[in-house]
Amino acid sequence: MLKNLETLAAEAKSWPFEQARNLLAHVLKKRLAEADRARAAAMIAAGRTDEALATFEALRRPVILETGYGPSGLPHMGTFGEVARTTMVRNAFRALTGDHWPTRLIAFSDDMDGLRKVPEGIPNPEMLTEDLHKPLTVVRDPFGTHESFGAHNNARLRTFLDGFGFEYEFLSSTEQYRSGRFDQTLLTLLERFDAVQAIMLPTLGPERRETYSPFLPVSPATGHVLQVPTLSRDVLAGTITFEDPSAGTTTVPVTGGHVKLQWKPDWAMRWTALDVDYEMSGKDLIESVRESSKVCRALGGTPPEGFNYELFLDVEGRKISKSKGNGLTMEQWLRYGTPESLSWYMFQSPKSAKSLHFNVIPRAIDDYLAAIEAYKTQDPSKQIDNAVWSIHAGSPPTHTSPVSFALLLNLVGVANASNKAQLWAYFARYLPEATPESEPLLDQLMERALNYYEDFVKPTKSYRLPDEREKTALLDLAERLRALPEGTTDGELIQGEVYAVGKAHGFEPLRGWFAALYEVLLGASQGPRFGSFAAIYGLGQTVALIEAGARGELAG
Repeated sequence: MLKNLETLAAEAKSWPFEQARNLLAHVLKKRLAEADRARAAAMIAAGRTDEALATFEALRRPVILETGYGPSGLPHMGTFGEVARTTMVRNAFRALTGDHWPTRLIAFSDDMDGLRKVPEGIPNPEMLTEDLHKPLTVVRDPFGTHESFGAHNNARLRTFLDGFGFEYEFLSSTEQYRSGRFDQTLLTLLERFDAVQAIMLPTLGPERRETYSPFLPVSPATGHVLQVPTLSRDVLAGTITFEDPSAGTTTVPVTGGHVKLQWKPDWAMRWTALDVDYEMSGKDLIESVRESSKVCRALGGTPPEGFNYELFLDVEGRKISKSKGNGLTMEQWLRYGTPESLSWYMFQSPKSAKSLHFNVIPRAIDDYLAAIEAYKTQDPSKQIDNAVWSIHAGSPPTHTSPVSFALLLNLVGVANASNKAQLWAYFARYLPEATPESEPLLDQLMERALNYYEDFVKPTKSYRLPDEREKTALLDLAERLRALPEGTTDGELIQGEVYAVGKAHGFEPLRGWFAALYEVLLGASQGPRFGSFAAIYGLGQTVALIEAGARGELAG
């Protein structure tokens, strides 16, 4: 009997579905008493989510998933990863509950934070130097395109997310503070100031402990976000008093955008005020999550469900640092790889440290393409755990590229191609009906293969001379391919001849024969399926390539 989507989601083993089930349990526990929780869970498990939502008023509120962004810099790989992975959990939750339960994904910008230092590579740095310590939405825009530096980076974030087709709701910290959205929770924190201090002070060093306050007042005199002690507080009036370096003893309300919170209390306040149900974060923030969760409880809120993903490493196994510049930027990935290949990479083992370097891109592209092909013939119970289900919200494309990225890289090198038109000329024989319009992904991969080959493959090419057995086998292969019907584009037929030659000349195992082909003819230790490569490159040119390799001309 075919299982429905909710049942498949309940049984799926991949991490987005594990997280979705954890989220469901969290929301039921957060919103319902134990007896009602069991009844609601039974209804949802039976595919009766609509009935559960109608029966229990508390379940009608949307489930809130959140991601955070610090707009002192431009969106980066971590920003993409967090939104992409959270979206995968959201899609899994929708499948688990039959897509009847409303969800919201909030992309929150912490743009009321004070600018602490001038970022590198920004125009008009002197302007930012003058505006240091002011909220990012007050700092003037050095690019001259928006009303503030924060607004500029927020616009970049939204363009960035829109470009990947993410479905989200943008919230600005400044707007939330100033609009009064956070007022009630801020007044609660003022009332429970001592409880929050009791949580935070033990996490600080002795000097910081002496001056720490969860409230960061905005100076009425300078507009700076101040790191100063709270001298006194008036719970009834909703105010704090502090020493302003520019104006002396000053009293301001904690509401209406007159203060901002330190970031751990701010995170907790946001979870409480926005009723956040789910937020993931990097492994480096485990302690921050723990402390913010304590503050959230002190404010009367419930910390969200979530998990800590592992951080990426550079090619040498070191933690990636924006200040060191040893990582891979979004622009760099998209110069060489597709957005879908990046999503595929983000899906893989988020709790394991992985290299994020140029050398992972070709494999990510081809693994994504292979996953699409595998999906077509998989049982539904396997399809739902295939990464492409999560990447494409259950509707992966039915057609991708007819050839691998690895093959394109080798074609670029052997053909000495410098533009897509030259590559399409080879495909005119192999796929005569194909055009850039009918094969848009192939067209995109051609462009990226040209870029990747020029920047990374070409400088590392290293051809070698064949030994006597390899030379004899290569000349034999050339004769066999020359004997095939003129214009042959059957990759399997050509591959059969390659296998036959390898066996005839005693290559056991055959991988030694294929290694010889790649190293002698392509100047690389690995390569594409040779039959497919020859079919596209053309038999005549492949024979000429093989004979040149046998004579040692390529290594010269």
